[in-house]
Amino acid sequence: MTAHLYRQLAKNFSDHDKVAFEQPNGTIHTYADVEKGVARYANALVALGVEPHDRVAIQVEKSVESVLLMLGCLRAGAVILPLNTAYTATELSYFLGDAEPRVFVCDPARTELTRTAEAAKIAHVETMAADGSGSLKQRAEASSASFFDVARRADDLAAILYTSGTTGRSKGAMLTQENLASNARTLVEYWRFAAEDVLIHALPIYHAHGLFVAINTLLMAGGTILFLPNFDPDLILKLMPRATSIMGVPTFYVRLLAHQGLTRDATAHMRLFISGSAPLLAETHRAWRERTGHAILERYGMTETGMNTSNPYDGERVAGTVGFPLPGVSVRIAHPATGEILGADEIGMIEVKGPNVFSGYWRMPEKTKSEFREDGYFVTGDLGKIDAHGYVHIVGRSKDLVISGGLNVYPKEVESAIDDVPGVVESAVIGLAHPDLGEGVTAIVVREKDSAVDETRIAAALEGVLAKYKQPKRILFVEKLPRNAMGKVQKNVLRDSYAKIYLD
Repeated sequence: MTAHLYRQLAKNFSDHDKVAFEQPNGTIHTYADVEKGVARYANALVALGVEPHDRVAIQVEKSVESVLLMLGCLRAGAVILPLNTAYTATELSYFLGDAEPRVFVCDPARTELTRTAEAAKIAHVETMAADGSGSLKQRAEASSASFFDVARRADDLAAILYTSGTTGRSKGAMLTQENLASNARTLVEYWRFAAEDVLIHALPIYHAHGLFVAINTLLMAGGTILFLPNFDPDLILKLMPRATSIMGVPTFYVRLLAHQGLTRDATAHMRLFISGSAPLLAETHRAWRERTGHAILERYGMTETGMNTSNPYDGERVAGTVGFPLPGVSVRIAHPATGEILGADEIGMIEVKGPNVFSGYWRMPEKTKSEFREDGYFVTGDLGKIDAHGYVHIVGRSKDLVISGGLNVYPKEVESAIDDVPGVVESAVIGLAHPDLGEGVTAIVVREKDSAVDETRIAAALEGVLAKYKQPKRILFVEKLPRNAMGKVQKNVLRDSYAKIYLD
């Protein structure tokens, strides 16, 4: 046995002088620096009593040191537990109580988190600031730069990632060594990553997208990561002549389109723009192609599965779709209630199966059982269809389905029709309690600046486009839609905000 995932990532570390990470301030970490730093953190963790399968909870600002720490967890056989930096002490107490980590690493400035961890009786509370400094780095610097990897099997846990918990308590998705390794291997090949690639990394690393999709893929390819603390359009455009790729969320592309510096010349050196974590508007896709000459590659993944589908590297990247199932991954559409497999263009539940699919929810055996079909397919909770050409379309989350007067209304269909109305930037469609219909279709709309479009004009535009039962009973306007850190519209927030609109 080997340190399964880490050894696959480290196969290119032998090119010791190659730059692995470069920061905006000019600080670089070569692959030799990475391997030594990872060994030091692994030794520091073992010195704290961390044993194989122990959890290490990490709630710190993005830094190269935090990446080295997470890789050190893998070498030491520990399970990475990355936590959103926005979580409050109250939210944190749940995660620490549920996962029972051996070590908790937090920002030294957030003393309330330290108190929460101590109240949870965490054995060791260490600190790491945004610049990487803190008690844990001090321990690492005092440790050896050599480490004998703890043996790991393919089915051993590598990480636990908690879902957003928009309904009920958050669930910890258990990701194995091979779940993560198989996805990285596939993406390196499918997206054509190589040692010559330079990725602009502006994503958070407490989320699967920034941590496992971006970092694992580039390290496995032996490429270079331009490691930004956050999304900065000016800096990203400045870096594009040196870079080959970027992985982002739709809001990245919307904000870059608003920048006058985005031109064909500015993006000429780039080969690949990838978008995920939230739906990309077809209009954004079209505007990007017109402005830059590049077609954004949209893909579909989940915390529980990593990447499932992708538009092709070669071939048509169809706006509004998430492409084809990745090699080794099987995707099907099933009737939500009966499990009957549906045909082309029929809307149902998206189910997936493959080496990327997680092993279950942490300490929730019954929930795990309920989310898998008997033949091993994972029920994603996403509604979608596969068209006649094999492209997968996401219609929405099953919990976002609106049932009005006993008829199903898929929000994405209504949103697409509204977004086509001149003067509309974007929309979100939700169902709200209605005294006659059960749920009333409700649209929350963001208008273009100085646009005169109103409820009457949008309603008129939908006449003849959508069946009457699909047309919104109310159309409300906001300056912007609430989103989480990865750019997904928080429809639960909208439902809470407008809950009584038909009942008052």
